Amino acid sequence: MLTHIFLVDDEQDFLESLERGLIIGGFRNIRAESDPIKAALFFQQGEPVDIAIIDIAMPGMTGIELLDIIRSTSPTTECIMMTAADEACLAVSCMKKGAFDYRVKPLDMEELLVVILKALERKNLLEIQRIGKQKRFPDLANPETFASIITQSEKMFRIMKEAELHAASKVPVLITGETGTGKELLAKAIHKASSRADKTFTPINMSALTASLFEAEFYGHTKGAFTGAAQDRKGYLEITSGGTLFLDEIGSLPLELQGKLLRVLQEGEYFKLGTSRPQGADVRFIAATNVELDKLQDQGLFRKDLFYRLCGAWLVLPPLREREEDIVILVDAFLRNHGGSHDSNDIEEPVWTLLKAYNYPGNVRELKSIVQHAANLARGKPISVHHLPAYVTAASSSKHQPAALFSRNAIVPLSDMEKDHILKAYRHTGGNKLQTARLLGIGPNTLRRKLQSYGMA
Repeated sequence: MLTHIFLVDDEQDFLESLERGLIIGGFRNIRAESDPIKAALFFQQGEPVDIAIIDIAMPGMTGIELLDIIRSTSPTTECIMMTAADEACLAVSCMKKGAFDYRVKPLDMEELLVVILKALERKNLLEIQRIGKQKRFPDLANPETFASIITQSEKMFRIMKEAELHAASKVPVLITGETGTGKELLAKAIHKASSRADKTFTPINMSALTASLFEAEFYGHTKGAFTGAAQDRKGYLEITSGGTLFLDEIGSLPLELQGKLLRVLQEGEYFKLGTSRPQGADVRFIAATNVELDKLQDQGLFRKDLFYRLCGAWLVLPPLREREEDIVILVDAFLRNHGGSHDSNDIEEPVWTLLKAYNYPGNVRELKSIVQHAANLARGKPISVHHLPAYVTAASSSKHQPAALFSRNAIVPLSDMEKDHILKAYRHTGGNKLQTARLLGIGPNTLRRKLQSYGMA
């Protein structure tokens, strides 16, 4: 989502210089106007503007008068005032009228860029607060960037709007939610909605990183940096420069590696193995986990300082059981993408009853597996109850008729009962494979094979 900046100053040379500086600073959507009256007319037309940078001393209309017009016609625009006179009373007057900041010419471009980023942060926070008070679905500025997320849930629309607002900033984002809720999809959407959209999006499974691999994989290395380093190699930070680094399963990152990641987040730089010169880490961090990081912190397994660094913005995805209204459109989308001739009209009503009653420990990912299973068995015919996986019908039966489990017509295969028991344990631990294996008294590899056979690994 491009930040729209409006510049107003009667000095044309200064306007052009300021515009060049902002472009170098990474901003592209810039409008410049030397006539404050024309600028006022623009704002009165209701065109959306994120940041207005306004000179105070202008002929025809002062910057203070223009500020009043902007605050009344475009209250979400953050205004930064400029003047050649360093007068305290003038600064106070601007701030009282709602300006975000007051800058004295000649401008320090680096300081101005910092002020703009802070103004955008405040604008986004205020917008998020407004979203929480709205009774209608918030509108996305660029809905096409979130097209991969199929939903008609109010909860999801509000989360996507928050995500879009955070995308405009550089702060790290933490996405939490149960397994299968679409955390990586949301991370990709944030990347597409940001100014980094044309750069690399690199997903990393943090649970697969070991202490010996972390620095080589993240930082990269030069030829001869260690035994076996036959040539220079770029790390994730260099490969993703200018883009977004998605740290999936961040809760499983070993404690001894968390300090190394924290340093990159804090300092914005790292040392490539085999060199003594620091390199800048120009990446946007988005992390995701299906475990409760606060519990890991209490157990001493996750650093609090890393947690606070990662959650510059915190988005929590709801489980599918809390967005029942999405089941129908998700099923329809999965059927259309499955390649067959089915759509949601080819599903018998009892199937819908079971699908809406099921608890979905694997969330959207599990629903997709269920739909594909049923479509394969139906072979183009209407999908009926006997096309569903046995554990779905068994779960519904046990939910509504627990006493009839061993009646003549309700006996289910032992393998289905085992599956239902494993999935209940998996759901109970919030999708934590290690905790689930311990709870069930089986090995992690055994659990992984079971989940893979259920289409959930």
